[in-house]
Order: sequence, then C-alpha cells, then structure tokens
Amino acid sequence: MSDSWWKEAVVYQVYPSSFKDTNADGWGDIKGITSKLDYLQNLGIDILWCSPMYKSPQADMGYDISDYKAIDPIYGTNEDIDHLVSELKQRGMKLMMDLVVNHTSEEHAWFLESRSSRSNPKRSWYIWKDPKRDKDGKPQPPNNWSQILGEANSAWTYDEKTDQYYLSLFTPEQPDLNWENPDVRAAVHDVMSFWLDKGACGYRMDVINLISKDQRFPDAEPSLGPDRKYHPGGKYFINGPRMHEFLQEIKHKVLDKYGAVTVGEMPGVSDVDEIIKTVKRGTGELSMIFIFDIVDIDNVPGKVRMTLQDWSVKDLRRIVSKWQKVMIEKDGWNSVFCENHDNPRSVSRYTDDSDEYRTYGATLLALMQTTLNGTLYVYQGEELGMRNFPKSWDPLKDYKDIEAINFWKKSLDLYGDDPEELARQRKVLEKKARDHARTPMQWNAGPNAGFADEGVKPWMRVNDDYREVNAEKQLSDNSGGLSVWQFWQRGLANRKMNKDVFTYGDFEDVGAESEEVFAYVRTGKESGKWLVVLNFSGKEVRWEMPKNIEVQGWMAGNYTKGKPDKSLKDSVALHAWEGLLGRLV
Repeated sequence: MSDSWWKEAVVYQVYPSSFKDTNADGWGDIKGITSKLDYLQNLGIDILWCSPMYKSPQADMGYDISDYKAIDPIYGTNEDIDHLVSELKQRGMKLMMDLVVNHTSEEHAWFLESRSSRSNPKRSWYIWKDPKRDKDGKPQPPNNWSQILGEANSAWTYDEKTDQYYLSLFTPEQPDLNWENPDVRAAVHDVMSFWLDKGACGYRMDVINLISKDQRFPDAEPSLGPDRKYHPGGKYFINGPRMHEFLQEIKHKVLDKYGAVTVGEMPGVSDVDEIIKTVKRGTGELSMIFIFDIVDIDNVPGKVRMTLQDWSVKDLRRIVSKWQKVMIEKDGWNSVFCENHDNPRSVSRYTDDSDEYRTYGATLLALMQTTLNGTLYVYQGEELGMRNFPKSWDPLKDYKDIEAINFWKKSLDLYGDDPEELARQRKVLEKKARDHARTPMQWNAGPNAGFADEGVKPWMRVNDDYREVNAEKQLSDNSGGLSVWQFWQRGLANRKMNKDVFTYGDFEDVGAESEEVFAYVRTGKESGKWLVVLNFSGKEVRWEMPKNIEVQGWMAGNYTKGKPDKSLKDSVALHAWEGLLGRLV
C-alpha cells in the first residue's frame, strides 16, 4: 500500500467520553462510537482517531494510563474495539489509536513497582532525583521547572517513603517515563505492536517530542517573573537531545513493519529544519505532526497557553502560507486542523459565534481547511459549528478540566482581592478553556442533546444551544443555504474529487496583505487553478483581484447552496465572514 492513502484521508477525532453514551452512565462509550459510523461515513470520513480509552483513573481524562493493553470499563471492553475495527473495515474506514507514552498514570503497575523502593528493578523506568534542602532541612524539588497543566506548581512530586522526587511534567498523577532506559523503550514498542496487531492503522502520538530530557536537569530561566517559584522548563525537554534517535528506533522496530500512519503532537517546536527532519518523506520518523501555530495564535509569546493576545488576518495568512510552502518545497507533509480536544471551538475563536453569523463563520473555516494541502483533521462537533459554552457557566461547578481548575484556583489565590485583574483572568478562561471542546456531542434537540437517554446525567453539562445546533437538524436542513454539516460534506467530497489540487497541489497566497481578506491559489496537475477568497471580518468588504487573476467561474461559497453570482474580474464584494471558491482561466 502506498503512503498516499493517509495523505488523502480525512481523519475525524472522537473524544470518547463526550461522543455517545449507550449504557446510561452519562459517559460516552465504544458502542456509542460504533453506532455512529454511518453518520461519519456519510460525512466523508476515512480514519477515526479516538482519544485514549485505555484503563485510567481519569485524572487527566484518560491521558493518565494505568494499563496500555486494556480498555477502561467506562468505555467498554477490548472486544468492543475488535467489533469497532470490524465495522470500520466493512465501510472502508480505519482506526487510529492515541499513544500516550511520555508518562503513565501513578497507578500503572510499572510505577507502583518503581515507587515501592529505591532498589526495585523498575525504579529506573521513571525519573527520580534526590531533593534539594531548604535552610530547615525540608525537601525541595530538584529544579524550578513548573507543571505544564498548572504553572504555579512544581513539575516534581515528592515521595515521602523513598525520600526522592519523581518528574511529573503534567500533573502529580502522571509520572514521566525514563526513555533513557532501553527496557522502557522496548515496553513501548510492545504496546504499539499490540494495537497494530489488533487492526489499528497507526497512532496519534501525545506530546511525543517531550520524551528526551536534558540529563543535567538544569533550572529554567525565570520567564514568569521574579515573584514566581517555578518556571516553564521546555528548553530542556522539548525536542530533547535523543528525541530523533528514539523516534527512529520506533520507526524501524515497529512502524515500518506495519506501514502505520503517525501524527505527532509536538508542542513548542517552530524550527523548520527540525520539523522537516521529523516528517520528511522517506527519512522522517513520523508521517506528519500537528503544527500549533494557528491554535497558538492568541497566546502571549513565551508565556503559557492560558494567556490572551490580539491577532490579525495577516498573522493567519503568514502562518498558513509559511507551512503550506515549507512542506511542498521541502518534501514534508502537513496536518490541517483548527480544533482538537485541547483547544476551544474554532467558530468562537477565529470568527463570530453569534446566532447571526455562527453558520457563516463555521463554513468559512471549513472552506479554508478543505482547500489546504495536507491530511485533514475534523474534531467532533466541528462539522456542526459547535461553539463555546456561555460565559455564565460557573468555573467551580461547570468546568471539569484539570488545567482550567488549576488556572482558576491560581487566579483566585493571586487576584482574589483585585476584581479588575480577576475579570481579565476570567476572560482568558472563558475564551481558552479546553472544556469548550469537551461538552457532549449534540445529536438532536431531545433530552441531553441525544448524547444520553432522558433521565441520565452526562459527565459534563450539555451546551445550552443544543436545540438549535445539532446533527439531526443540520442533516435535514432544506433551507436556502447549506447547514454547516452539509457544507463540510460537500467540501470533503470536492476535496477528494480534486485531490491533485487540494491535497497535493501548489500553493500561492495572492493579493495585497489585508486586515480582512486572506486569498490564495491552489494549482493541480489535472484540475487546473482554483482561487480561495476568505473574508475573516464581520463586515462587508470589496477585495481587489490581482491583475494576473482571471476567474472563469465561482464554484462554491458559504452564502448560497448553488454557484455564487459574483463579479469575475477587477474586484468582488464579500459579505461578513464570506468565503468563495472559484476556478481560474
């Protein structure tokens, strides 16, 4: 099988706890996923990527794994996975698993052995260090690295029994594995082979660029200010000294044997050469990685994720154009996405999620994504234009994510007596919390949005707008325009029909840099030149066409079901959040 199958595939990410509950416990499950495969096939999906469903205490929603070879009972059984793979195969679809091997759960058998004594053979499977001591002789962390999901806390956790600290970059419940130990790497290879043997087509690899740490474990620069005790230490563990070696080992010992597809989650990396080294055709370790520039666009540079800064259409144009051209010119491969389980809803973040403009904003983003080079990823509910939940939701009651909880606790501690600053922090929470992407899937206008039966309490509150924003309504929409779901379905079909253009074609951004419009031309070997014009503003604008562009006809837009009736030369008038797709002469 050639590598083109995964390049041309459309991947749909399921967040299992929030997708579909079939056993009335308020928690989504594997049988719920299987029950919706026809829905996904009808949309145009080829690969189903499921966030972790392994056995887990759920300290970080399954990213703290206590048994890599067993499905957690809240999701079902290993046999349920076998059935899911079988049903996918019948539809010509595949399953991508989520690999989380930078860390395990503190309840994993490996860690229980490791922490039992300093002399245990598995002690070296994790990263243990002696404490520093303060003037009173009390233990202090080995260095000043901060916790990723709560930067007010140390990345190290003290174990009183053995009088040492273990590294736990994300939370104390997620101890980091010691990849310097070859036995650890062999165990990871075994886990990967286990699920590939069961029919998985590959892996999304969680924070895979953090597996190699600088073995000196030096202090981090005090980037959060002199008043903070702990600071981000990413410089010493993001794309660490042996990362490529470890990934090459995985490639040769596991991935190549199965022809598996991989996508690496690699936060904090922007160096082009380093990324190309990872994804270059033939020699790269991974099929592709998630480049986070778009989902980091409103982060304050050098600070943590839970920050806010303004961004412009020029920023978006610069990011998209850069990575489209880099991957084409240097023989790498892109992943195309605007949403995942770790970010707020894209329609709320990049456009306007008001009742007036939500559909237009969501379809504008769909038009952009379905016309960009790379493997396309759709996150559950994105195809409906699901939006962030209301600002009125209570941070202490309605938010469930550990990052949001830690952030709000820190904000209350630091700014409880400063209403103005606390309000600013609340705005960050309302705009950036991961919880927004994790509300239950909105299937219909019935009780619990069809996610769970009437009378069942979902693990997380359903977004208040489910009676208006749901799959059933959008699939049967016969109004003048297309629903968000129908627009995605058409866009995915057009992408596959013209794959030489949209999956493999050349990319050129066109027109003057603008505060409102981002436009580009895609060129294929067989299907010619196509123009995409995107008005990323909430106002009507007129876009001046470059002199060398001649539109043969507008083929699609997000304001009409049929072909838009627009000017073919000189300039074109655009409504708020309007997108156009045209063929060029």
